[in-house]
Amino acid sequence: VQLVESGGGSVQPGDSLRLSCAASGFTSGFTLDDYAIAWFRQIPGKERESVAVIIPNGGTTLHADSVKGRFTISRNNAENTVDLQMNNLKVEDTAVYYCAAGRRFTQAMGEYNYWGRGTQVTVSS
Repeated sequence: VQLVESGGGSVQPGDSLRLSCAASGFTSGFTLDDYAIAWFRQIPGKERESVAVIIPNGGTTLHADSVKGRFTISRNNAENTVDLQMNNLKVEDTAVYYCAAGRRFTQAMGEYNYWGRGTQVTVSS
């Protein structure tokens, strides 16, 4: 399974960005919908942290406390992606954002088997 993130960029505090995670290379019979998809982020020198997760074949989600009310993870069935809508961005949201796919609905990084290469989000005034 190959994951590719897109949508990162440089914005000012208070702005919005929408990240997308596209996937390919599934084993026959499986689709993106069969996997839990998570967005993680990492700042240089710090551990990668979970931002949001969406359950396989459903809409149940988990969001980190630091982004609740500002970020929303969702499945975009028309585009076959999992998106992360990020509103009211803050300087502390600056990081490389990664999407990951796994079979369990969890925020634990070690449970995810497939990872994208990441997309940079920079928030500065």
